[in-house]
Amino acid sequence: MTIDIMLPFWGDPLLLRQTVESVLGQTDPEWRLTVIDDAYPDPSVAEYFAQMDDPRVRYVRNDVNVGIIENFRASVRLVTADHLVVLGSDDLLLPGYVAALRDAVRRHPDAAVFQPGVRVIDENGAPSLPLVDRVKQRMLRPDTRTGDAVLSNERLATSLTRGNWLYWPSLLFRTEAIRAHEFRDDLPIVLDLAILLDIAFAGGSLIVIDDEVFAYRRHTESASQKAILDGSRFTDDRRFFLETARRADARGWPSTARAARARLFARLHALTTVPTVLRRGDAAGRRALWRHILR
Repeated sequence: MTIDIMLPFWGDPLLLRQTVESVLGQTDPEWRLTVIDDAYPDPSVAEYFAQMDDPRVRYVRNDVNVGIIENFRASVRLVTADHLVVLGSDDLLLPGYVAALRDAVRRHPDAAVFQPGVRVIDENGAPSLPLVDRVKQRMLRPDTRTGDAVLSNERLATSLTRGNWLYWPSLLFRTEAIRAHEFRDDLPIVLDLAILLDIAFAGGSLIVIDDEVFAYRRHTESASQKAILDGSRFTDDRRFFLETARRADARGWPSTARAARARLFARLHALTTVPTVLRRGDAAGRRALWRHILR
């Protein structure tokens, strides 16, 4: 079983090279890497791949910049294997990633999504565990110390709606399961949670394994940070959770509906941003923040 590692790129060429090197360093050779360069204006990127002599590595460059959502769509469209990863261009696969995930697929051949253990690093690659990741890993993530955790249907939807504890770039998807759904243009910040809930509502299962085989880079400044300051993150979150509550009501999943309306951890996360938004955000951002927290 080969894993297609899809890598949509727009960012720092140095971090991209580190990511690629982490793929090349896998202990299990059963992978293919496809880099989709979203017309990044630096010729060194294409030069780097031109000198690479590994038939498992493919480099594709868009003629024009299409944006991250379209690059995600291209990543899924170009897959030929039964399982895929949409890797971040600044994250790292630890050496045992492919081996651990292939073993997990053998244990759970029909599962839609797999979440391995994740190590968080900062911009410089140093170990880091800010508050958001402490909550994800210590309060929300299912316990895997005694074996794989298996979630599906209402249990999965409720868990993710209560608080999104997944790390999107680390996830392994069954290709058929993710292709059945579409990335939403209207939810640029939470499009990962949206498609995962689509999978849950479609009956797909999520497997959580204990193996820590991925390094997720947590940046101080990011697209989500900018969306916090202008308020779009809070507006999109609130709209999405209300939509999920209605969807859960229609399905007869009361625990998911309650979690979506309460959106407890989303509100708590918003509270942690109050000082930043008051100091650096605009008036629209501050209004969206308080509405998200209080209503």
